[in-house]
Amino acid sequence: MRILFVSSEIYPLAKSGGLADVSAALPMALTDLGADMHLLLPGYPLALETAANKSVELEIADFMSSGPTRLIAARPPDTGLPLWLIDCPALFRRPGGLYQDVHGADWPDNAKRFAVLSHAAALLARGAWLPDWHADIVHANDWHAGLIAPLIAFAAGKKPGTVFTLHNLAYQGTFPPTVFPDLSLPESIYDPDGVEFYGKVSFLKAGIRYSDQITTVSPTYAREALTPDFGCGLDGLLQSRRQDFTVILNGVDYGIWDPTNDRHLPQSYGPRSIAGKRRCKEDLQHALNLDPVPDVPLLIYMSRMTSQKMTDVLLEALPAILDRGVQLAVLGKGNPSLEEQLQSAGRRYAGRVATRIGYDEDLAHRFQAGADSLLHPSRFEPCGLTQLYAMRYGTLPIVRRVGGLADTIVDANDRTMRDGTATGFTFEEATAVSMVEALDRALSIYRQPVLWRKVQRTAMVRDFGWEQSARRYLEIYRRCALDFAAAGHRIERVDRVATAQFSDSEGHARAVQSTVSRQSRRSG
Repeated sequence: MRILFVSSEIYPLAKSGGLADVSAALPMALTDLGADMHLLLPGYPLALETAANKSVELEIADFMSSGPTRLIAARPPDTGLPLWLIDCPALFRRPGGLYQDVHGADWPDNAKRFAVLSHAAALLARGAWLPDWHADIVHANDWHAGLIAPLIAFAAGKKPGTVFTLHNLAYQGTFPPTVFPDLSLPESIYDPDGVEFYGKVSFLKAGIRYSDQITTVSPTYAREALTPDFGCGLDGLLQSRRQDFTVILNGVDYGIWDPTNDRHLPQSYGPRSIAGKRRCKEDLQHALNLDPVPDVPLLIYMSRMTSQKMTDVLLEALPAILDRGVQLAVLGKGNPSLEEQLQSAGRRYAGRVATRIGYDEDLAHRFQAGADSLLHPSRFEPCGLTQLYAMRYGTLPIVRRVGGLADTIVDANDRTMRDGTATGFTFEEATAVSMVEALDRALSIYRQPVLWRKVQRTAMVRDFGWEQSARRYLEIYRRCALDFAAAGHRIERVDRVATAQFSDSEGHARAVQSTVSRQSRRSG
């Protein structure tokens, strides 16, 4: 099977969070199992700069009224997997972040940006762009790729199966209805039974509504997503698609996140010999200008600074946390007000609190290795990768028991300490009191070095590698392929009127192709 894996970020070409890590590691694990994986990513400046073996495959004079656009074949510098970049300078070559400008405001044309990504994916997957390549399955990730499913469902002719992975229901890609005419979708699907969502256009809803198979990233989050409290208004739609809704837990690339071979660390270590972690703690304290006290508990908070990640609760709890005689190191970005409050805390509690705004890959590894415990609260959490990295580094997580955090962390209580299964500390309520109570339990064990080392070693040997999860994705891909073979054609979720309306878009695609010139092996 040929799989087109579409994501808005893939490490190390583009990264704002865990989606980039998943989008790098999962395709590699699937390749190791025999899948023919091809990646598709917007042509951000860093991606164009970092990718290797670039060559222009197609040039389009004006794609979707967004100006000159190229399809560039390339390879990521680490995995070497086949990669295509959608190089549309007007939409993707700009300063700032992947989704926001330098001031943290969403790009006003995000709907058009990711509609272009989705159209490119649909045309490429159906063999409309490259005559010698088409996909059997398109695996789309999160709202940025949500329009791929309806574009394929409403297209004529042979079509690939579609798999859509929900990484976070809270980020839905909703836009005012005024953008709909620019999306080149059938008019009839701007409807409550289509992509309309409370008077807006929802890219995420489009992916859920029209994909053949839907997956999400942890068992507890899947159950929560089917409820009004966590479903973000889409629980009813997910309930209606329940038979096509599968849970596959995220994994970790231990080739990158493992203290035994991590090139970012001043000294390696592992579960059998953890002494090097002390050297990593000294290095981190020095780098952050924290007081160089080796035995003081060092907590880290690495996250987007948002309400979801309970940054507001962390700030509320900060005086009580510091009263416990600990140090706190913060790495992340998000809400400007929360960023400023954490920076102010770093100035107020110099030597005890350090705040670094932004994301730094090197520093992220050094945080994990140098800390004693990861403070990783969340009001909801689809899966989370940071706590999985922390366990491998012997940095015991303190988490709220929701979503994937509940599925991956075994709370250190009397029973789990006796049977040797504890890997961290959990709390129930999204409050400062509940968080600090969990911290107190962690500190109680920290002051008993033999018990602390026992929990560390248990956490460090937990295996969250990608192989088992990748096999589950292959099962989903095969299910799509078998459904196609059994039916002889894809089950259409469209009516005759919608198909007729979509013919204009198909005509546009053919017109675009007439302006396309194939450029083999030309430098990108």
